[in-house]
Amino acid sequence: MDLSTVIDENRINLELDVASKEEAIDALVDMLMQSGVLSSKEDFINDVYVRETAGQTGIGGGIAIPHGKSKSVLKTSLAIGRTMRPIEWESLDDEPVRCIILFAVREADSTTVHVRLLGQFAGKLADEDIVAALLNGNDAKEIITILSAEN
Repeated sequence: MDLSTVIDENRINLELDVASKEEAIDALVDMLMQSGVLSSKEDFINDVYVRETAGQTGIGGGIAIPHGKSKSVLKTSLAIGRTMRPIEWESLDDEPVRCIILFAVREADSTTVHVRLLGQFAGKLADEDIVAALLNGNDAKEIITILSAEN
């Protein structure tokens, strides 16, 4: 899957001024709403929290990958946010999070596309250089280039 089809620089905020997981998710969902990816903010947020109860989305290293499969998603997309300060998030390494990649997945894409997308990101997030770029990069276009590059 070509990741550049789900990433847009209008859905990347490298200076999220949030103090909690809830504020971070809300801010990322706002970006998805503003870009026309969602039909209902409330429904999508509910679906994200349903997934959050199923298991930790903080994967360690300061990164979290919450996701929601929802009828309210019009186009499978991502929103990426980097917080100005670390925030508490249930994570595999029990460390706070600074970068959140929110997956918004159409119900029709909930099996194959969703699994492929998560698999591609898991591979990319295993690369220390990519994680460093997410945590320290200064430009949304740079983030898109790094994430869209073939491994």
